[in-house]
Amino acid sequence: MTKLTPQAAGTFAIAPTPFHDDGRIDERSIDRLVEFYAEVGCEGVTVLGILGEAPKLDAAEAAQVATHFVKRASSGQKAMQVIVGVSAPGFASMRSLARASMDAGADGVMIAPPPNLRTDDQIIGYFKQAQEAIGEDVPWVLQDYPLTLNVVFTPAVIRKIVMDSPSCVMLKHEDWPGLEKISSLRNFQKDGSLRPLSILCGNGGLFLDFEMERGADGAMTGYAFPELLIDVVRLSKAGKRDAAHDLFDAHLPLIRYEQQPGAGLSVRKYVLQKRGIIASSAQRKPSASLTATAKAEVDYLLSRVARVDRRANLQLQSSAAG
Repeated sequence: MTKLTPQAAGTFAIAPTPFHDDGRIDERSIDRLVEFYAEVGCEGVTVLGILGEAPKLDAAEAAQVATHFVKRASSGQKAMQVIVGVSAPGFASMRSLARASMDAGADGVMIAPPPNLRTDDQIIGYFKQAQEAIGEDVPWVLQDYPLTLNVVFTPAVIRKIVMDSPSCVMLKHEDWPGLEKISSLRNFQKDGSLRPLSILCGNGGLFLDFEMERGADGAMTGYAFPELLIDVVRLSKAGKRDAAHDLFDAHLPLIRYEQQPGAGLSVRKYVLQKRGIIASSAQRKPSASLTATAKAEVDYLLSRVARVDRRANLQLQSSAAG
């Protein structure tokens, strides 16, 4: 097992948790998801994130999902790194899932702040205790997602957390607006006040084009076309700015549609089902579902993506033929 390091880069897909229509965990769809992410070129996969419906799983189910993803990702032709979201109301649950995941072969874990943190000192203190809970030998990812979690990290607070915790190796950046935050963190590194840190970006990829230009190392999000994320990251790193933006622009209407609060996971699972990657778009209850009108709108957006993105078009055609 190669543990996660500050040099991690590329695209880590945020995986949904596949369910059967009756709510049972669908391990065969987990297998297909992992195979798909590897085939298109993802460097890693992150499970039990916010859109992985982790709060709807009991402790045994969370461990089942995490270990199944880990074992499948390590057994394929292309091994991918696996990060497991271990955020929990209490540190006992966090420690248990973190240790089970690492023992199974995970490469690191991800921790989000609880929504009750308000001051900088509270935030810094919480993550110091979280790192103590999971163990100093476990590489971890700091999730910064104020739009959903209602906890605001300043760049200085992120620097303090990272410098206090050698095992914090990555920031999952999901602030909005957050481009200046990326620039500030990279400037800290230039002046020597922040050690090396991988920065991967979420938010459904909504700002990935400019996040890469500000110094991000890649993407970590669940947009249903990881090929787009991979290609934008690759083109940006190659300095092909116009090509990266042209490709990004072709997907932007669907990315925007996914960003609707409360509807994003429904859209994402529907698209993954349409692509033949998961068997069902079912979510654990309580859940939202797409109306027939919404599905027709997504179908229309998929047809537009297929006309301009060759990789996406080939995958859609293959799914239709299957």
